[in-house]
Amino acid sequence: MASSAQPVESAAGQEKVTAPYGSWKSPITADIVSGACKRLGGTAVDGHGRLFWLESRPTEAGRTVLVKEAEKPGEEPVDITPKEFSVRTTAQEYGGGAFTISEDSVIFANYKDQRLFKQSTDSTDSSPVPLTPDYGSPVVSYADGVFDSRFNRFVTVMEDRRVSSINAITTIVGVSLNDENIQEPKVLISGNDFYAFPRIDPKGERIAWIEWAHPNMPWDKAELWVGYISENGDIYKRTCVAGYDSELVESPTEPKWSATGELFFITDGKSGFWNLYKWNESVNDVQVLYSMDAEFSRPLWVFGINSYELIQSNEGKNLIACSYRLKGRSYLGILESAQSSLSLLDIPFTDIDNITSGKHCLYIEGASAVHPSSVAKVNLDDQGSKVVDFKFVWSSSPDSLKYASYFSFPQFIEFPTDVPGQKAYAYFYPPSNPSYQASAEEKPPIVLKSHGGPTSETRGSLNLSIQYWTSRGWGFVDVNYGGSTGYGREYRERLLGNWGIVDVNDCCSCAKFLVDSGKADGKRLCITGGSAGGYTTLAALAFKETFKAGASLYGVADLSMLRAETHKFESHYLDNLVGDEKAYFERSPINFVVRFSCPIILFQGLEDKVVPPDQARKIYQALKKKGLPVALVEYEGEQHGFRKAENIKFTLEQQMVFFARLVGQFDVADDITPIKIDNFD
Repeated sequence: MASSAQPVESAAGQEKVTAPYGSWKSPITADIVSGACKRLGGTAVDGHGRLFWLESRPTEAGRTVLVKEAEKPGEEPVDITPKEFSVRTTAQEYGGGAFTISEDSVIFANYKDQRLFKQSTDSTDSSPVPLTPDYGSPVVSYADGVFDSRFNRFVTVMEDRRVSSINAITTIVGVSLNDENIQEPKVLISGNDFYAFPRIDPKGERIAWIEWAHPNMPWDKAELWVGYISENGDIYKRTCVAGYDSELVESPTEPKWSATGELFFITDGKSGFWNLYKWNESVNDVQVLYSMDAEFSRPLWVFGINSYELIQSNEGKNLIACSYRLKGRSYLGILESAQSSLSLLDIPFTDIDNITSGKHCLYIEGASAVHPSSVAKVNLDDQGSKVVDFKFVWSSSPDSLKYASYFSFPQFIEFPTDVPGQKAYAYFYPPSNPSYQASAEEKPPIVLKSHGGPTSETRGSLNLSIQYWTSRGWGFVDVNYGGSTGYGREYRERLLGNWGIVDVNDCCSCAKFLVDSGKADGKRLCITGGSAGGYTTLAALAFKETFKAGASLYGVADLSMLRAETHKFESHYLDNLVGDEKAYFERSPINFVVRFSCPIILFQGLEDKVVPPDQARKIYQALKKKGLPVALVEYEGEQHGFRKAENIKFTLEQQMVFFARLVGQFDVADDITPIKIDNFD
């Protein structure tokens, strides 16, 4: 163990304590982190201009509740969802788009039975009324719906798993809003593997939608279609707007009709970046509204993405409020499509997700290095080009600012990969605590995180689970390895055929970069990750010698098993990421247990259908038999990702104490009872 703590004078004249990295005391406890992990599931505005948001609550076992903003200043927001309900869909397992509001009504998917229910937004005690049949179990799910007033129905994506969960049937259907006579949904669009974004024009005469087929994921190759709606509500005269050109690989997304019936959408075919386009129906051609090497959307892992809104200034100009990602940062802008001019809006967020248009305002879902996931109300001037007021409405962690003096701020870094001349990206968080410092001779231990997906992106916004580490004297680095989004199609496609190679090499290159820069102790490098990040963790430990310990959260150990057992949405995902049978074998950590040489802790939900529990159990038994220090934690009732506060807390604490005991060379300050480690305790 390192030497005992010694007091010294800080620059501010207050006494600081010199203590080993990792041993520092911090008020950012695992209880605070787990209680602050409310997730935002979307925002919407009703016919009165009132804001609603969907939040999941770890303290209520992950229950997801629709909340209405306070009517008057000083009042509290009101829960709309009755306690026996939870607003969440399991469509494509990852869900999203679980509720839709129009005028005074909300339609939502109930988690327990996956049925659609209708409820009034005016009365907090109104009982939700079922709209879809009860199949006896949650085997049919709905997501991403819109109201169709012309036919008094709800048009939505339906995923039917009654025959097979692996080969579920996905369609776009119409659900009657006549709640006195529940009917089987009417299939409107079918025949392809997947659908998203059904959107109806203001007159109810046309519908736009996105579709794609195996083995593609929606960000690989997709199509945007438009169809006319007949007098009896059927779809005819279908036209493919984008994605039909076999020589142009593109992934259109987020179609949206303007008030005058113009169709806007986002695609990446011509530039390799997701930019905004408009359809010219008369000649079936599209035009780019503003070309930029930046991403105006993100991969469709969940339904209901809303990266832009069509608005109108007080002067009558047609404007588009949009967000985009450029070199690790989000920007909010107003695009005047007629002039192809983009004006940036000055707001505190550096990370933006969705935009909702309110009455003479915008509601922005975002975050920054000091602001956790939040919703803010943004008022613009008459021209719609400047912010005149910015006000926080909701926060996933409203008390987080009280710990601001402990925050470690992300440093966006570019580092060289193992390919000459090529760079990758990460956010580095150095140890930070106003009461402690380490000796000048010591370099900090590092936790490197590999994000999930793998087609996803980590962002440099406030995350209290990261601050949990850094405020205790750990360095933390969050890596956007090749294959991550936010940097264009070319960067995203680095991983095609190379999963388990590029991601692993980039994580190791990042760790080496930090060690060579004097920011990390090369003998105390740890790696962690969930889902696909868990796979990268296990692969890095099996095939490299960079890291000294690892933590895999619901990670993949056997690629062939994953391909055989995972759900429909990702059942062919690996075809493009891995390749032939030889690659499946050679990149599966389970087949190379002999090459593991350091301690590993595993965490797994027992109801996980994305990465089934056998993955964790199989690698655990193999490592235990090999004689390596290993531990497995299994959670009843948890799926892919942990939602219950007690499990979030336990996972965080046990990761830290595991790393501290086995590679840290220090004692943790927290009173944590470590779990038993096989081949160690």
